[in-house]
Amino acid sequence: MDRIAVLGVGWYGFRPTTPETSFREMVFEAAARAYEDAGGINPRNDVDSFISCQEDFWEGISISDEFAPDQIGGAMRPTMTVAGDSLQGLAHAFMHINSGIADIVAIEAHSKASDILTLNDLIKFSMDPIYVRSINPINFHFIAGLDAVKFLERKGVSREDLSLVVEKNKRAGLLSPRASYASKISANDVNNKEYIVYPLTQLDIAPFVDAAIVVVVAEEEVAKKLKKDDYLLITGLGFATDSNNIETAELGKANYMRIASNIAYKMANITSPRRYFDAVFVDDRYSYKELQHLEGLGISEEPAKDLREGNFSPQGEIPVNPLGGHLSKGVPLEASGFSLLLDAIDYIRQGKGEKALVASWRGIPTFTGAVAVVERP
Repeated sequence: MDRIAVLGVGWYGFRPTTPETSFREMVFEAAARAYEDAGGINPRNDVDSFISCQEDFWEGISISDEFAPDQIGGAMRPTMTVAGDSLQGLAHAFMHINSGIADIVAIEAHSKASDILTLNDLIKFSMDPIYVRSINPINFHFIAGLDAVKFLERKGVSREDLSLVVEKNKRAGLLSPRASYASKISANDVNNKEYIVYPLTQLDIAPFVDAAIVVVVAEEEVAKKLKKDDYLLITGLGFATDSNNIETAELGKANYMRIASNIAYKMANITSPRRYFDAVFVDDRYSYKELQHLEGLGISEEPAKDLREGNFSPQGEIPVNPLGGHLSKGVPLEASGFSLLLDAIDYIRQGKGEKALVASWRGIPTFTGAVAVVERP
């Protein structure tokens, strides 16, 4: 299969609230930046298909994809919706290009979480109506608490290790223009916070943010003509759902990430991921998830040990979330995967590495993950 190239990226927001714009205006701003970054292409003439990553569940609008085309230049053009994380949208763009129906594809994903007045209740509503919703949990984080306890027990991870993840990522986020929650914080600050649900404090949980991201991709030969060597390649992609509910899931393990990464590694011909990548950008919306996902990705069998030894620090053997991750930037709903992809692209463009791994999780209550391999040609 042909590899696909990242031509351009654009973003807007990454703040707790964006009262100055609607979600459509946010996407327009991100799209304008992405098309300029792609070499000043005209979406009405140069883009063959458009993909929007959103669903009615978050938008509060029936058939919300009807509101997608205008602001990305897709009016009266082939436009489709992926009701999933933006890395899954990237996988669909890969399929568009490899099937021959498109040479250039634009993918948008956004979050206007500040418009959702009952976000906690909405997430509870997504849970199993018989076994979970019926017990009326105090907050939806209890599933993460159960998963975290199982993981900590199985891998010998301590509460202090989770604090080290928070300290590392919030400090690393000081280098990112998108990190509204970056802070020069210490592990002790995290330990002294009250639990939201054991073993997670407020600082262990990434808040939701408003953001819009547009990524423009193309067939590799097209990218060479448009931008010569000034592009990045997506050489591997995979996504998977391990289970559809908490009753059948194997808590304490990120099996979805193992399955998705194996697909991506096979596509990119990677046999030793830890030695292959210069940095890893992984979903850390809960502090323990960073360590759990690193195990699922085959990066570390003893993630807590690697963390304590500094191997995951920005200057370590294999930097993990060296621009802060979700703990610094917040969680932009379905744009979460693209948020991590933006970090990977920035990292490579800044000359800090040549090959990066991006791994996103769709969040509670799902067991769905997606993985992308990004590298210079």
